[in-house]
Amino acid sequence: MICHCRCEYYYSFEGSLYSRIKNLPQFIYHQHYSNQLGGTVNNIIIEVCESELNAELLKSKLNFEGCGAIVSFVGITRDLEDGERVLQLEFDAWIEQLSPTLNRIAEATKEEFRVNGIAISHRVGVVGPQENIVAIHVCSAHRKEAFLACSKIIDELKIQAPLWKKEVTESGSKWKSGLG
Repeated sequence: MICHCRCEYYYSFEGSLYSRIKNLPQFIYHQHYSNQLGGTVNNIIIEVCESELNAELLKSKLNFEGCGAIVSFVGITRDLEDGERVLQLEFDAWIEQLSPTLNRIAEATKEEFRVNGIAISHRVGVVGPQENIVAIHVCSAHRKEAFLACSKIIDELKIQAPLWKKEVTESGSKWKSGLG
C-alpha cells in the first residue's frame, strides 16, 4: 500500500506571554498519513498551543473507525501545592522540537500497543489554576491497550518533552524539576 504524508503547520501570532520571548506563536501541528483511498492510516494528532486547550475538540479530530474504546487523560493546574495557593504555572518550551518529540512518542506508543489513534495537546505559556495543561486521547479496539498506551504517553512526555515549568505561588516563584 502506498502512503502519502501530509503535514500541516498553523501559526497564529498573538502577543507572547513571556517578556523575554517576543511573538511566541500559537503553534499547532497535525500529522496524518493517508492511503490512496483517503482513509487515515496513522491517525496521530499533535497540538501545542498558547491559548485554551479544548480537550473535547481535540478528541473529536480522531478517526474512531474500528474502535471500541477511547481513553483520555487531562492534566490541569493544581490550585494548591503543599498547602500554598498556586497562582499560575508558566511553561517554557523549545517550541521547534516540542511537536516532533510528542509525535515520536505517539508513533512509538501506537506501534507498541497497536492502538488505532492518538491525539496529544500541550499548553505553553501561562496556565492558570484548574486550566487544562495537557490532553491525551487514545482510541483502540479494546480498552486494555488504550489504558496502557495513555499511561505510557504521559510518562514519556514527562521524561522527553523539551518543556520547563515555573510555579508561581503567593510567596514567589520557582522552577520545578521535571514536569511531574
